[in-house]
Amino acid sequence: MNLTHDILAQADALCARKGVRLTPTRRRVLEMIAQSQGGAKAYDLLDSLTAENASARPPTIYRAIDFLMSHGLIHRIESLNAYVSCICPEHHQAYQLLICRQCGEVIELHEESLDTQLNEAARLQGFCVEKKTIEVHGLCQNCQTGQPAAETAQA
Repeated sequence: MNLTHDILAQADALCARKGVRLTPTRRRVLEMIAQSQGGAKAYDLLDSLTAENASARPPTIYRAIDFLMSHGLIHRIESLNAYVSCICPEHHQAYQLLICRQCGEVIELHEESLDTQLNEAARLQGFCVEKKTIEVHGLCQNCQTGQPAAETAQA
């Protein structure tokens, strides 16, 4: 099975558990995000969706994105104004993103101890955390070695 298939199956199961609808448009937007390397921008998603369905408009994409984000199925990369699929929706509140500046790969981490430390530091300052976005930019292992991801996967 491939990652996109797994993400869609996970989304189907999550929506069934929550009793919400993963409409064909929401599912297609999630699929396009899951297939994008380094995140997908809303207007790129709109262009792709419009090519498939001429009646698609910006509100169509933004409603789908809002739904997917509210259910932890995607993350917004704030620094790139783009979206990536979430590999672990049950942890959608405590995650960190490693973003390769060269190839655009996005790696999702779930370092709960880091999340706990940040919450505690905020609490000690009398600060109530409402939203956290931790993005770390650098070079992935493949780009550090100068080896394309496809070559590494075959090695």
